[in-house]
Amino acid sequence: MRPIPVAVFLTITMINGLYSFPDPASVRDQGDNIETSIIYNKKKRSITLTWAAFGTSGDYTITRGGSRLASAFIPVGSTSRLTFTDRKPNGNKYENYYRITRNATTIIVSLENQLFGPTVFFYDRKYEEPGTAKTDINARFGTTGLSGANGEWTTKRQAYYFKPNVNGQSYDPGGSGSASSATANSIELGFYSHIGGLGKIPSDVRLGSVFTRPHLSGGANATCTFWRSMENVEVTRDFAWTVSQSTSARRMLIGSTSKYISDVGTNNFWGSGGFIADSRYTSSRPNWGGQQQWYTRNSIFPTGGTSMGGSYNMVWQGCSNPPASDSINTSIPVTPMIREKPFLFIDKDGDYKVFVPAWQKNRAGVSWSPTGSGEGKIQDLLSQWYVAREGDTDITINNALKAGKNIFFTPGHYTLDAPIQVNRTNAILLGAGIASVTLEPSAKNKWGCIYADDKDGIIIAGLLMDSFNSTTYQIRVGNEDAAADHSVNPILLSDITCRVGGVQSKNIQIQASMQINSNNVVGDHFWLWRADHGSQAGGKARWTRDRCRNGLIVTGDDVTLYGLFAEHYQEYEVVWLGERGRTFFLQNEPPYDAPDQASWSSQEGRVDGYAAFKVANTVKEHHSTGLGSYAVFTGTDGKVNKSNAFEVPNHPGVVLEKMCITRFAGPGQIRNVVNGIGGSTATGVKRVASYSNGSGTQPYDETFGLPDGVSYPEYIEMGKK
Repeated sequence: MRPIPVAVFLTITMINGLYSFPDPASVRDQGDNIETSIIYNKKKRSITLTWAAFGTSGDYTITRGGSRLASAFIPVGSTSRLTFTDRKPNGNKYENYYRITRNATTIIVSLENQLFGPTVFFYDRKYEEPGTAKTDINARFGTTGLSGANGEWTTKRQAYYFKPNVNGQSYDPGGSGSASSATANSIELGFYSHIGGLGKIPSDVRLGSVFTRPHLSGGANATCTFWRSMENVEVTRDFAWTVSQSTSARRMLIGSTSKYISDVGTNNFWGSGGFIADSRYTSSRPNWGGQQQWYTRNSIFPTGGTSMGGSYNMVWQGCSNPPASDSINTSIPVTPMIREKPFLFIDKDGDYKVFVPAWQKNRAGVSWSPTGSGEGKIQDLLSQWYVAREGDTDITINNALKAGKNIFFTPGHYTLDAPIQVNRTNAILLGAGIASVTLEPSAKNKWGCIYADDKDGIIIAGLLMDSFNSTTYQIRVGNEDAAADHSVNPILLSDITCRVGGVQSKNIQIQASMQINSNNVVGDHFWLWRADHGSQAGGKARWTRDRCRNGLIVTGDDVTLYGLFAEHYQEYEVVWLGERGRTFFLQNEPPYDAPDQASWSSQEGRVDGYAAFKVANTVKEHHSTGLGSYAVFTGTDGKVNKSNAFEVPNHPGVVLEKMCITRFAGPGQIRNVVNGIGGSTATGVKRVASYSNGSGTQPYDETFGLPDGVSYPEYIEMGKK
C-alpha cells in the first residue's frame, strides 16, 4: 500500500459544513485497487463520489446500502461521468455504502472504508441478517486466521467492529451446543484478529457464540493460540475463549456456559493462557480446566462453589465471587491503581469517538454499569486523532503526534526507520487488530520501535512490537535519567506484546524488549516473548540468531504490573531495580535453547542459569504475588539447569508471595523456588507461600549491564510538550 501523506490526515476537519475524509481508498470485488473519493457535505446533507475510470463502455450505475453487507442495495442513479452526488443519502453519513458498477466490475465506496482502510470491517444489524457477520468473518478465517502452515507468522491483520443493535436485535443467528460444534453457528476468531463492539456498554452489541480453535494436537493443544482480542460485546450463548498468551478479553458481558478449555480432539487438553478483565458473567461460573495459568482482573462471577479449574497459578484480582484462595488460586480483593484500555465507539450523534476511562484506585468489580460507560472522557476521532494505516512511516506518525493528535493504528504491519516518539503529556497510541510496529531488515533504525518520554498520562495500548533488525530496545518508557512524579496521572501500558525472533532469517541482537525508567507506570497485560519456535530453525541456531538479554528492565519507582508474561530471554527475564514495585501474576518459561551450562550462568558464572524474576540487592521495598516459572529445557545438551526461579534480597521490605515452579519437558530442572529454598522440579511441583528476609541465600551483589543512553534521529525533538 502506498504511503499516506501526513497533510491529508491532518486536515480532517469540518469547513463550511463540509467533511473531507482522508486518503481515498478503494475496494474492488475483482481485487485491483481503483482510486476513489467520497465527501460528505453536512450543510447540504449530500455525499459526492468520484472515481477513476474502469470498465470498457456504457454508464456507471450506482446503488446504495446501509452497510457493506446490507441485505438490499437500492438504485440511486447512473452517469457517464466519473462523479456522482447523492442528495438524499441515509441520515447517518456512515450508513451509506455505494456500489459503482460498469460492465462486470463493481467497486464499493464508503466513508468508513475511506477513513479506516481495507483491514477494518464493520457490521450493522440494522441492515443485515443476523448471521451475516458470522458468515463473513468465518469466510476470512481461512485466509487470515489459520491459513497455511505459517498462519501464526502472517503479517495480515484485521479488526471486526459491530455497530450497536437496534430494537432488541442481535447478531446471533441462532444455534445450539458447544461453540466448537457446527450447530452452534459460532464466530471463529483467528490469529491477529480483533472483535470490538461500537456501543457504550457491552450489551449494546449482542453476539451468539464465539470460538477460538486450537490448531495443535487435533484441537487439544492451545499453547500456540496467540494474538487475538475481544472487547465491549455481550456473548449470549457460548464464549469458548480457548487461548494462550497475547490474548485479551475486556469489557465483556458473558452469558451461558463459558469454557476456556477445548472440547475438540482428545480430553487431554492444555493451554497456557491468558487474560480477562472488566467483565461480567451472568449465569454460570466458567471453567478453565487444563489451563496452566490465568490472570483475571476486576470481573464478576455468579455465586457458587463450583471449581473454576486451572493447574498451577490462577490469580483473581478485584473480582466478585472468585474461587477461595488455596495453593493454586490467589484471590486479591482490589486492584490498587487501574485505568481501563481506551476503546472506539459510535456516539449518539453518529460520529466515531474514543472513550478514555479514568484512573481508579482500590477498585473491585467492573468499570461500567448496565446503563453507563463509567468514569472517563470522550474524544472525537476525526478532530483529535490521526487514523494510521499500513504504509504510514515513523515520520508521518511522529509528525501527527507533534501536531497534537493521538494515534489510532488500524490493523497492519507498520515498518519503521526510527522509533515512534511519544513526547506529549496525555498522548495516546491505540492499536486495533494486533497492529504491529516493526523494524524490517532494510530499516536503518538502531534505536527501537516506541520511545515514550517522561510525561504524565501517556497511554500505549494494543500494539505488537516486532523486530527483524538489531536494536537497543523494542519499547522504552522514560529517559535513562527519568525522575518525574506521575502519581496523580500515571503512564499506562495496556495489551503490549514484544516479540524477538520467530520469522527473520538474519541474526539480530536486542538488549531489552522493554525498559521502564519512568516512575508511576502501570502495565496491564504484557507478553514479552523471545520466540521459542517459528518459521526458522531452532535449537543452537536460534540461540545465536535471535539474541536478546532481558525481557523487562524496571528502573523506575512505584511501577505496578498486572498480568505479566515473560519468556525465553537469554539472561534475567525480569530485572527490577526500582523501589516499591509490584507485580500481580507472572508466567515464565526459561529459554529452551541454552546450548550448555557454561553459556548460561549468572553472577559471574557462580550460579547456574538466570532467575526469571530478579529483584536487585539494592532494592529495599518490593511486593509481588502469584509468580510461576516452568522448566522446559529441550534444545540443550541435556545438562542445563537453573538454580533459582526467583531471586530477591533478604530484606524485610521485599516480599514475594505464592510462587510456583514445575517442569513441563526436557531433562533440565529448576533446582529451587527462591534464593536456594523450596525444592527442585525433579520431584514435581514446588511452591513457596511467602518469602521475605527469609532463610535462603541472598544472591551475590552484581552490576547489571543496562543499555547505554543512545542518540535519536535528528527530526525528533526530545523532551518538549
